[in-house]
Amino acid sequence: MKKKSLVALALAGVMSLSLVACGGSSSGDSGNSGESNSGSTEKSTSGNSPASATSIGDVRILNGKPEIDNQLQELAAKYQEETGNKVNVETIGGDTNAADVLKGYYQADNMPDIFVIEANQASTWDGMLADLSGEEWTKKTDYALVDDKMGTIGFPYTVEATALGYNADILSKAGIDPSTLTSPDAYKKAFETLDAKKAELGLTAVVGYCAEPANLGWSSGTHVFGQYLDAGLAQNDTTYIDLLNDGGKYDETRLKDFANFVGMLNQYSDPELLVDGTYDKQVAGFAEGKYAFITQGSWIDLSKGDFEVGFAPYAFQDGIDTIIAGAPSYWTVYSEGRVDAAKAFLNWCYTDSAEKILVEDAGLISPDKDCKYQAANKYAASIKSYMDAGKTSGWHTMLKKDGLQNVTCQVFADFAKGSLDANSFAETLKQVTESYYAQ
Repeated sequence: MKKKSLVALALAGVMSLSLVACGGSSSGDSGNSGESNSGSTEKSTSGNSPASATSIGDVRILNGKPEIDNQLQELAAKYQEETGNKVNVETIGGDTNAADVLKGYYQADNMPDIFVIEANQASTWDGMLADLSGEEWTKKTDYALVDDKMGTIGFPYTVEATALGYNADILSKAGIDPSTLTSPDAYKKAFETLDAKKAELGLTAVVGYCAEPANLGWSSGTHVFGQYLDAGLAQNDTTYIDLLNDGGKYDETRLKDFANFVGMLNQYSDPELLVDGTYDKQVAGFAEGKYAFITQGSWIDLSKGDFEVGFAPYAFQDGIDTIIAGAPSYWTVYSEGRVDAAKAFLNWCYTDSAEKILVEDAGLISPDKDCKYQAANKYAASIKSYMDAGKTSGWHTMLKKDGLQNVTCQVFADFAKGSLDANSFAETLKQVTESYYAQ
């Protein structure tokens, strides 16, 4: 039985505005060669390799990233050419809320075969996602989403990273080696050096950081806050997210050090950007060489920036030398959709011809350890160097209680405005978090 009464209600509040949904079965056809598809996680062997995709059936994809629509259409054409099976790509975007579209599909009994979730949304779909354990692609990546109850449920289609992005040319001119930025003292010295040479280097400010909560709350409340949770830890280390999810608790020493580091970002940021800026102004300022550092991730568009870039860790404690990297969201397979067809397509997405399109054309950074292509994304080489060195931390901010970022981002904003100092920032962060978890 479908859990329509439960999931339809949950979708309204849990799915994020930026959700990218993929795929959908428009009829009762399961595509499972006679097997029941009513939530069973029994693994079919028909989707184990691209060659076995013949006659499996079509897959419909609802794409919420209009910027890669052309590339996904190209991907669909290549899949049909190689397997004989059709991929129908439907793209939404702009002002359309993908979560509302997905909710409408569910209520109309027209769910996607494949759709996107963030890690903390998995429980919403309990009993409705196919177990992908043992599929060929799972052997090629370390970034699959695995649930203790449901099994392997998430296919990583890209890796994103978030750290302090830097303009390598500016740091070189200032005599700063980014590999040395692994402590608060090293950052303090670097920031002081850059600040003293702003005119010489053409800088407006050392750091392009924006804590405006209404439109950029996702940046401070999720990605900057996520550094407290994961910076310096191994990929599978969940120490601080586990503590947070235990009623909103923090490690006092780590939080204090993190608060001091955020205070330093406030101090050396562009005051016109810090409190009332926008994402576009932040990214444009960095692309134009106005800032030596930026508090964003690998997703920013630097096509107009004629300089080399890299990532440096949020080293708010001595010895932190990792960046946060992982799948920001996952493709999942609806257990009552065309499961075999969806599995076959996902396996094919880690083949050479598919990765050439997804990486070289769409600009996605592949989670496949064997991928030979490199995205045109300027951060790709830096991210790959951290991945190869085993210096990436997990993306566990997505496992915090959903919606927490909407309250923590205001605390970052108040700190940026000067109404809080580092100590009161830490205390307020604890208070609002504990209150939110108590709801």
